[in-house]
Amino acid sequence: MWPRVLRYGLPLIVWIVTASAYATETFMIATSPSVAPAVEALGRQFETTHPDVRVRLYLDSGLDLRRTIAGMENNPRGQYFIGSGPIHLVAPGGDELLTRLEQKYYVLPGTTRPYAEVPLVMVVPEALVDAPTSFESLTQNNTLRIAVGDPALTMLGQRTMQLLTTLGVWEAVQHRLDRASDVRSVLDHVLNGGADVGIVSGPDAVQESQRIRVVAVAERGIIPPVIHSMAMERYCPNRALCKEFLSFIQSDEAQRELQRLGYTSPSQTQPTRKE
Repeated sequence: MWPRVLRYGLPLIVWIVTASAYATETFMIATSPSVAPAVEALGRQFETTHPDVRVRLYLDSGLDLRRTIAGMENNPRGQYFIGSGPIHLVAPGGDELLTRLEQKYYVLPGTTRPYAEVPLVMVVPEALVDAPTSFESLTQNNTLRIAVGDPALTMLGQRTMQLLTTLGVWEAVQHRLDRASDVRSVLDHVLNGGADVGIVSGPDAVQESQRIRVVAVAERGIIPPVIHSMAMERYCPNRALCKEFLSFIQSDEAQRELQRLGYTSPSQTQPTRKE
């Protein structure tokens, strides 16, 4: 009998030990589609130093994300995400939602950490040789057609108008503006010859980096920044791991990855507080 046990039982024991050694903890981040590529990239980096952790994303936008978290936390059956497990961190597409969630105590006060700032950039087709080198220089060439988001329809357009107005450029280029209904349209106009230059966000420009190049980046402080942050969900089951991740997203390594995706580092980070 013992030879059979040794023959068949030992591999089973080894498999159990091996499986235990590679047991993983699911780390759930509720986030918005607009920042999903950045949060996903941060999750992959975090996993390289935490092989026992698997970062997973739940995608929802704006009010729907708030409703999901509120419904989960007010569920009498327990604080579980769609019946399968808890949420660890919340990373919406805008910090205004995080503020509201903190006011409702859906995220733990004092845990919000900014990790990325969204710059406005000016892009041109790769083939354009004589390109402007600053937003101010748009007034020097009266033939350049400029694709921008429509301020009446898009946040991109509102920020673009605010930037160019502050720089004293907006009124001077009114007759050359091609107002687009969304970011994709701005890029399409530049790529298809409908405009010579376009103004988009850094992350949007990276998506077409094979066909366009960035020739100017808006300096910090000219207009109010768009900053993305994340915070710890109130019923996070592993606060120590959450704190590790929140510290990691502000590290030099994480910031280099975010810069590769078109973001800039927030000008200021919030100090860590005790929960």
